[in-house]
Amino acid sequence: MSQPLLDVTGLSKQFPTGGGIVKAVDDVGFTMARGEVLGLVGESGSGKTTTGRAILRLVEPTAGRILFDGADITHLNRSDLRTYRRRMQIIFQDPYASLNPRRKVKDVIGEALVIHGIGTKADRRDRIAALLQRVGLPADAMARFPHEFSGGQRQRIGIARALAVEPEFIVADEPVSALDVSVQAQVVNLLQDLQAELGLTVLFIAHDLAVVQYISDRIAVLYLGRMMEIASAEQLYSRPRHPYTEALLAAAPIPDPTRRSQRAPLQGDIPSPLNPPSGCVFRTRCPHAIAECATRIPPLVEVAPGHHKACIRDDIL
Repeated sequence: MSQPLLDVTGLSKQFPTGGGIVKAVDDVGFTMARGEVLGLVGESGSGKTTTGRAILRLVEPTAGRILFDGADITHLNRSDLRTYRRRMQIIFQDPYASLNPRRKVKDVIGEALVIHGIGTKADRRDRIAALLQRVGLPADAMARFPHEFSGGQRQRIGIARALAVEPEFIVADEPVSALDVSVQAQVVNLLQDLQAELGLTVLFIAHDLAVVQYISDRIAVLYLGRMMEIASAEQLYSRPRHPYTEALLAAAPIPDPTRRSQRAPLQGDIPSPLNPPSGCVFRTRCPHAIAECATRIPPLVEVAPGHHKACIRDDIL
């Protein structure tokens, strides 16, 4: 079996606040094969974005280990990390806030080329024009400012920026959630085509389960910073093994208006990360919780080939 491109073990990130410590990510682990798309899903506050940014070292992990192509990058200093910055990029959620409004598109996309010393000035211009064409924008877009584009077009610029240095791994942090529904599918299709064409490894973060199912090979489910379930997209949608995944699927819209979901919807609100429940963090909303759930943190265990869940009960789902 070939070495995974990404291997994350025991990843945790805590943020001190005036009211205590927030465990944004708590003992998360997974691997990603080269060319794989792993969907990372969960409600707001589940730790998805923090997980992605910690892997890229945009925020410093509190604990855990991150191996990229076999090398431990968890504690690399800024200088040593630069080599890996070229191989690991991010597409941000907000196409409005993530582009500098004072810089032309050619400068937005070309900044990483300059930082990494890639090509001459003329080479960079040609590369930027080719990137814009690849994401569906005309080459003359490079001379314009971000405010002259729609949200979907801005996100295409953000995608071109991420691809500029020819990375192997991309964190796509809810790349369509801020876009109109009418353009979301176009951007997802573009990402899918680019991933296949370039052989990219993509961590696709989203809360929309329909989008995640469409683009992902495997799916990992987070809740209050902890991994609840991870399986192939087909396994997870056809037979979820964790009550939280079951509830998320129940809440997902069904394209056929004449059909209703047979799954039980999610009840209650997500607890505060400042005061998470003891034991299994999902127990306060779980219809199958028992007394033991309050005292025991369930480990992530394999319940079927390639299918893992964190639940002490084997008699449900």
